[in-house]
Parts: sequence; C-alpha cells; structure tokens
Amino acid sequence: MDKIRIPGRIWLASDIHLGPDVPATCAAFLEFLDRARGQADALLLCGDIFDAWIGDDLAVLEPADWLAPVLQRLRELGRHMPLWLGRGNRDFLMGRILAEHLGARLLPDVVCLAADCGELLLSHGDEYCIEDRAYQRFRRIVRNPTVQRLFLGLGRGTRRTIARWARARSMSANRSKSSRIMDVSPQAVAQAYRRSGVDLMVHGHTHRPAVHRLEVDARPRTRIVLPDWDCDHAEPPRGGWLVIDRDGPSLYGLSGEPMAA
Repeated sequence: MDKIRIPGRIWLASDIHLGPDVPATCAAFLEFLDRARGQADALLLCGDIFDAWIGDDLAVLEPADWLAPVLQRLRELGRHMPLWLGRGNRDFLMGRILAEHLGARLLPDVVCLAADCGELLLSHGDEYCIEDRAYQRFRRIVRNPTVQRLFLGLGRGTRRTIARWARARSMSANRSKSSRIMDVSPQAVAQAYRRSGVDLMVHGHTHRPAVHRLEVDARPRTRIVLPDWDCDHAEPPRGGWLVIDRDGPSLYGLSGEPMAA
C-alpha cells in the first residue's frame, strides 16, 4: 500500500461537486481555499472535487467561465503549500496534466497517510460500497486505463454527451437503491483496517458526515466521513472539512466552527 508523509496542519475536503450550476458552492469553495492558505500547511482534496470531469485538456486549454477562477485559485495555492488531488467517482479522469498545471500531486486511490498524530487510511470511499454491485462493475470498467484512453480520444462534444448520459443514468439508478446499498459495507471497512493495520480511516463519498467509533478484532477504531458540500440547494447550506494536526483529527463546518463529533 502506498504511504505518504505529510507533516504539519493538514486540511482535507471531499465531495464539493463543483460545476456550472452551483455558483454559491463555488464561491464557498474559493473562500475555503483562502482560509486554507492562511491556516493550513497542506491541502488534500479527496475526490469529487468536480461534479464531472471529462478530460484535463478541456480544463487546461478551454476552462469554462465557472472553472477558470477555481483553477487559478488552486494554482496559486499549489505554489504556496503541498496540494494533493484525489479522484472520486465523478472526477476519476483527473490526471497528470491537471496536476502539473496546478502544481499539485495525485493521491493514490487508497493511501496510508503518515501525519503528526500517527497513521491513517485515506480514500474517496466508493471502494467500500461493495453491496452496490452494479456500481462496482461500472467502477472497474471506467477505471480501466484502456477504456479511459479510448474515451479521452473522443471529440469533446462526444465526451460531453456521454458524460450527460452517464450522469442521468446514475441518478435514475440511485433513486431505486436502498440507503444500505449506497453506504459503505462493514465487511469492507473491517478488511481495510486489517490490511492497513491502522486505527483511523478517513473517506468521503457517502454524503453522511460523521465520526464513527467501532471495534474491529477487539481493537477500537475510528472512521471519519468527510462532509459533502451544497450551498445552492440545501437549507441550511452544508459543507466542511477535516483538520489533522499533532492533537488528532477535528471536523469543521463552513463557518469555521467545530462540528459535533
């Protein structure tokens, strides 16, 4: 398993789902980046930063009006501190070109993060939703490098059409799925703890922010689910991030105040 060492005060966020139809969420994210620049030593974005991603070429060469200021601010931050990008189920096509453009590095899908407070297991989280067999089949297909090369070789308009179709199909399928199927599997979580040997796991994806205290093999463990963001349709607006320093992890809401654990 990949391991990275990041000292200092680490900020982590996930599931921001930036796009053209969420201007308030985009604005909140830009404010978050400004806050991170003043208070964090490193920033890790753990997947689904964007609601859709159909190729680095489009973003770097022809960024949309909503995307250009986001990339500019991330690029400025990347010159100021270590910036890591994780790929989620919506933006798994983010790649080396984007990372280099932003001065960032790509996170492995699952990584052991050595922080000042100890080691933790970090991922987007969709790999633990093994009860959703249809999604896991889809995930294996779209994560295949050959499939990705074929898709990225298509024209830009074709890629946009396919992305819209896939998104509509996903939303329709999710409406008929139970909440249990769309959450992480306890068995998959336990296996990840055993495989990594750590006591702390951090992920996003499920849109169910929480701090879970559990026991695996008679050993206390903690699983932290990162907040998802929605400042355009949710009331009240929601979002937040995790701070990890020598004292351990703490969840914060959009106001910058600690969230109840």
